[in-house]
Order: sequence, then structure tokens, then C-alpha cells
Amino acid sequence: MTADAGALHADAVRVLESWTAPDEEQEGVRREFLEHLADHPDGMWRACVPGHLTASTLVLDASGTRVLLTLHGKVKAWLQLGGHCEAGDRTLAGAALREATEESGVPGLRLSPGPVALDRHRVGCHGGSWHLDVQYVAIAPPDARYTISDESDDLRWFPVDALPEPTDDALRRLVARATAS
Repeated sequence: MTADAGALHADAVRVLESWTAPDEEQEGVRREFLEHLADHPDGMWRACVPGHLTASTLVLDASGTRVLLTLHGKVKAWLQLGGHCEAGDRTLAGAALREATEESGVPGLRLSPGPVALDRHRVGCHGGSWHLDVQYVAIAPPDARYTISDESDDLRWFPVDALPEPTDDALRRLVARATAS
């Protein structure tokens, strides 16, 4: 394991240990993520077959009334921005911000100081692995302009109270948590 890999793993443990879950369900997920990291020193990387942590970001416009969603090229559903941690990522927040910036083309995103939610979902990595997604929120600068990345079939702003289809309950929960305050 490289120094960066060790730093990212340690940061993920620190973030999850210090995060206060908003409810009992999220507390259970938080504990699962910490157990995964304790059992898998490589648990931050796509190569970890049982599952691996990912970092995603729900991007809100400056008014907090619209959300920037990607029509994911592989999943074929509207989702928040995010993905796998990469060599060179030293923090989960840094990975989330990097992914959001790469996938949106929007510079100057302001990332929340900590996660707003956690989500565990089955994906096609290694024929069926788990993504243990640590979810952040970012605020885009006023008049932010986006660019569609190679990973996306489309990218658009949607009102937070009128999400497009197809999407999933995990995205709806994330939007609700992000806009609750």
C-alpha cells in the first residue's frame, strides 16, 4: 500500500468515526463501512472485490433550488456525480470534489465540510461488488456552466422537487437530506 493509499484509508476511517449519522439506519451503514475498512486495508480501491468506498457529490446551484444530475453512461439513470477513489486522492472529500469537478466541468464548487449521507449499493465491478458511497454536497458558484464528460450521456439542472426519471430512492433520499436544512 502506498503512502497516499494509507493516507486515504486513514482519512476515511477518521471521517466515518467522527460523522454523526442523522438516524439509526445511517448509523448502521456507518458501522458497516468502518468494519469494511477494518477488514480490508485495500477497501478504498476498485480492486477490493467484496466492495470498496466511493465518493460522490450532490451539486446544488447557488440558490439551493436546483440539482445538477448526470445521466450515467453505464447505469442509464440520473444520479449525483461521483465515483471511485484514485491514486493521489488523500482525502474522501478531495475525491468527492475531484469527481464532481471532472464530471461537471464546473470550477469553484464549495464542498460541505463532511458527508451528508452514506449509501451501500450493488454494482457490476468484478461481476457484482458493493459500492460503499460516502455522499457529500457541493454548492456551485452563481451562473455556473457545466460540460458533459465522457462518463455521462447527459448532464442537466433539475428542480430539487421535480427529479427526473429514471432515478432511484437513494438519490431521492440524498436530495431530501441535502435540502432539509
